[in-house]
Amino acid sequence: MDGADRLRDYHGKRHFDRTAEPRGGGREAQDARPRFVVQIHDARRMHFDFRLQVGDVLKSWSVPKGPSADPRDKRLAVPTEDHPLEYEEFEGVIPHGEYGGGTVIVWDHGTYEPLSHDRRGRPVDFAASLERGHATFRLHGAKLRGEYALTRFRSGDDGEEAWLLVRAAKGGSGGRGAPDPRRARSARTRRTLAQVAQEDG
Repeated sequence: MDGADRLRDYHGKRHFDRTAEPRGGGREAQDARPRFVVQIHDARRMHFDFRLQVGDVLKSWSVPKGPSADPRDKRLAVPTEDHPLEYEEFEGVIPHGEYGGGTVIVWDHGTYEPLSHDRRGRPVDFAASLERGHATFRLHGAKLRGEYALTRFRSGDDGEEAWLLVRAAKGGSGGRGAPDPRRARSARTRRTLAQVAQEDG
């Protein structure tokens, strides 16, 4: 499935004449290390959006409490629709009445290393590991660093999936944990949610 097909749900939920969110399709995946982004989204419910570049899209999860650097914290992560690669840089205000209406800031971004392997220690394709329900990776961000895992623990007949995002006990410095969203500052512009809402709203 190519990027256009994988973005069908994303496009179907948005009116691009009303929202400044990127339509996508104008940026190709590079051969360099894949990207990740964590955005804070002050929508109907405050949450963090955790996104990993997989091929030519960003696979996305809504993480209510945000990623944690503490391996004892098991963070619920609910899959959402694939997003375009351009979404890594999106920061602004989604108009109320639109899907996901509210303010978004880029809390952290950087690159990641896929670490998934089989029982014999052989590397496994990262997209395939996600399909199977367990993927490990090492983040290289300004705030999040170290090894993490995403594990699917529920896949209901209704299609509702639930995953856990967990920091590994090994793998180097963990960086910072999730902040108070109201006080957090953008990794791109150093602005808070309130400042973005005032300046871009």
